[in-house]
Amino acid sequence: MMAMAVTLSFLLPLAGTLILAFSGGRLGALASSVVGVGSVGLAALATAWAMMAHSGGSEGITLWTWIAVGDFQPTIGLAVDGLALVMMSVITGVGFLIHLFAAWYMTGEEGITRFYAWMNLFVFSMMLLVLGDNLLLLFLGWEGVGLCSYGLIGYYYQGSANGWAAFKAFVVTRIGDVFLALGLFLIFMELGTLDIQQLLALAPQQWQEGSTTANLAALLVLGGALGKSAQVPLHTWLPDAMAGPTPVSALIHAATMVTAGVYLIARLNGLFLLAPDVLLLVGVIGAVSLLLAAFAALAQTDIKRVLAYSTMSQIGYMFVALGVGAFDAAIFHLVTHAFFKALLFLSAGAVIISCHHEQDMRRLGGLWRKLPVAYGGFLVGGAALVALPLVSAGFFSKDEILWQAMAADQTGLLIVGLLGAVLTGIYTVRLILGTFHGEPGHGEPGSDHARHPEPGTNPLTHHLPLIVLAALSTFIGAWLYPGLGGLFPDAPGEAAETGHTLLQVLAMGAAIAGLLLAAWLYLWRRDWLAKKAGEGIGARLWTLWHHAWGFDALFDRVLVLPWQWVVKVLRVDLVNLVMNLPALLARALNAGLVKSQNGRVRSYALVMVLGATIILLALAVLPGGLA
Repeated sequence: MMAMAVTLSFLLPLAGTLILAFSGGRLGALASSVVGVGSVGLAALATAWAMMAHSGGSEGITLWTWIAVGDFQPTIGLAVDGLALVMMSVITGVGFLIHLFAAWYMTGEEGITRFYAWMNLFVFSMMLLVLGDNLLLLFLGWEGVGLCSYGLIGYYYQGSANGWAAFKAFVVTRIGDVFLALGLFLIFMELGTLDIQQLLALAPQQWQEGSTTANLAALLVLGGALGKSAQVPLHTWLPDAMAGPTPVSALIHAATMVTAGVYLIARLNGLFLLAPDVLLLVGVIGAVSLLLAAFAALAQTDIKRVLAYSTMSQIGYMFVALGVGAFDAAIFHLVTHAFFKALLFLSAGAVIISCHHEQDMRRLGGLWRKLPVAYGGFLVGGAALVALPLVSAGFFSKDEILWQAMAADQTGLLIVGLLGAVLTGIYTVRLILGTFHGEPGHGEPGSDHARHPEPGTNPLTHHLPLIVLAALSTFIGAWLYPGLGGLFPDAPGEAAETGHTLLQVLAMGAAIAGLLLAAWLYLWRRDWLAKKAGEGIGARLWTLWHHAWGFDALFDRVLVLPWQWVVKVLRVDLVNLVMNLPALLARALNAGLVKSQNGRVRSYALVMVLGATIILLALAVLPGGLA
C-alpha cells in the first residue's frame, strides 16, 4: 500500500505531462486544465494516502536498477521518511492549489497545454528530487527542475526580456549545478557510493571532522544549494524570474525550486556536521542574503519583485537555521513559508489579472474594496510574513530559528535575524498600503489597459485556493507541522534550559517594531520620507537598493564584459590560422610556379641562364667548390 501510494504520487504528474506533451495541440483549454490540475490533485491524494500508510522510520522502495557498471549500480529507488513526506505534502498540496488557481489566472492565454505540461513536469521533477534514495537520481530531479524553470519563466516568449530572464535563470543555476556535480564526483571517488544512507554512514568512518576532503565535499554541495535557493552570490536570477506567469512564480518560490537547496543540506546533514566551518558559512551566507534582500525589497515598485526579494530573505532565515545545526527549524520554516508565500503570490496574481496585468504599485492603490478576497489574502499572508505574534504560522517557525541561533551562541546571526524581522514588517506594510490603499492609480479595475478580457472570479478556481492557503498561513499551518526532530541530530536549543521566553519577547518586539515603524513612515511621515528618498544620500540609497546592491552591474563588468572581449578576440581563430598556414604557403608557392609557366621561350632561356649563373657562383663561393 505504502509503495503504491508513493509511486503514484510522482508518476501521476509525469502521466499528466506525457498526455499534454503528446496531445499534438488537440486538447482544448478546458481539457488541458482538467489534465494538468487533476494529475497534481490526484498526486496530492496519493501523498495523503502515503502519509496515512507510513508506519514511521525510513522505508526504501526500489523500482529498478538504473545503471550497472561494475560496482556502480544506482537504482530508481525511493526513500520515504518523515522529511520526504513533509516535502511531498508541500509539493503536491500547495502545488495543487497553485495549479487550481492557474485555471482561473490563465483564462484566455495561448499555449495553455504547453503551460500545464511544464507545470506538471516541474512537480514530477521536484518529487523525484525529494524521493530519490541516491544522489544521482536526486541530481536528475535537480536538473529537471532547472529545465522546467527555463520553460516556465520564458512562457511569454514573444517578449525578448522574458527570454533573457529565462536564460539568466538557467545559466546562473547551472553554475551552482556544476559545483554540485563536482561534489558528487568527489563523494563517489572517496566513498564509493552515491546512496544517501550509505554515504552518511561511511562519511564519519572515512573522514575526520574538519578534514580537507569533508570541507571540500560540503563546499561543493553548498555551491549547488546556493544556485537553486538563490542565495548570495548566485541569487540574481530570482527577481528576473518574475517574468513568468504569477502561478509559475508561486510554484518556484513557495513549493518547489528555491526550497531544493534547503532540502539538500538538511538531507545531507551528516556531511555538513563533519565540516563545521562550512556549516557556519551556510549560516553566514543566509544572514547576508537575508539582509541584502530585505533592504532591496524596501525600494521595489513591482509587487512581484517585492515578493521575490522577500523569498530570498526568508530562504536566508532557513540557511541561518541550517548553519546553527537546527535542521528541523529550517524545514519548519520551509513549510510555513510555502503556505504564506503561495498565498501572497496568488493574491498578487488576482490583483494583476483584475488590473489588466498592471503590477507597479505606483499605478495601483484603492483596491481593498474592489478586491476583498485578494486583500484578505495579502493581510493574512503579510501577517505570516512579518511573523505576527501567536496568530500567524510564520511567527512559530521564525521564532524557532531565532531561538536556535540564540541557543547556539551565534549572537551575530541572532541580531541579523531580528533586524530582518523589523525590515520585513516595513516592506510588507509598504506593499499592502501601496497596492490596496491610497489614491487609485491607472491600473485599477475598469481601466482601458486590458491585455485580454478580465475573467470573472470563480469560487472554485479563485476563492478556494486563497481561502485554504489563508487558513494554513495562520497558527493552523504551524499546528499541522509534524516535527522532524527525531530525524536530525539534536539542535542547540534542545540542550538550553533558559532564555526561550526572552527570545520570544525579542521576536515579538522586532515584528511589532517593524509594523509601527512602517505605519509611522508610510502614514504619518509619507511626504518627509518621499523627500528624503529623493535627494542626497537617501536618493543614492534608494537607487542602490532598487538595483539590489548592484550585483547585476558588478557581474556584468567582472564576468560578462571580459567574456565578450575574449569572444571578440577569438572570433579570428588563432589555432585554426596556424593549422592552415602550411596550406596557405603551398597555395602561394603554387601560384608563383603557375605564373612562371607563361609559354615564352625568352623567359625560359633567361631562367636557365640565371639558374646556371647561380649554380656557378655557388660552386665558386663554397669551399672546394670548383676544385
